[in-house]
Amino acid sequence: MSKMLQGFKDFIMRGNVVDLAVGVVIGAAFTGVVTGFTNGFIKPLIQLMGGGKGIEKGTFKVNGVPFDWATFLNSLITFLITAAVLYFFVVLPLNILAERRRRGEEPPPKAPAEDIVLLTQIRDALVSSFQTRGYGDAPGRHQQEPPR
Repeated sequence: MSKMLQGFKDFIMRGNVVDLAVGVVIGAAFTGVVTGFTNGFIKPLIQLMGGGKGIEKGTFKVNGVPFDWATFLNSLITFLITAAVLYFFVVLPLNILAERRRRGEEPPPKAPAEDIVLLTQIRDALVSSFQTRGYGDAPGRHQQEPPR
């Protein structure tokens, strides 16, 4: 359990949480745009091809129960557009960059700045110091009162 919590703490400390949050927000906004496009343009075309009239466009009924196949097909198209854009604009470029780095064509990412390295070392020393003195995992989380 403590290894899992340590892994989570390391994850939080690296700053990936902010990157993840930005990715989720942009992904949600992009999905909204794709959904708007498919609902506004693709679904009406599907309904026109379905040949239905009025409110029954893109549906069929079995024993009076409507089956809205146009909405399902529209959702499938939304998924495929979203997946294609993510693949061609995120996954594929990152894979190409990783392959170039493996072959030595692309320089590896720069090392962190000296001040960041120093601050990381200070943080690690503080955490280690607090743990060896029995005060808990980090500053501010004391298991016993510090000496006065």
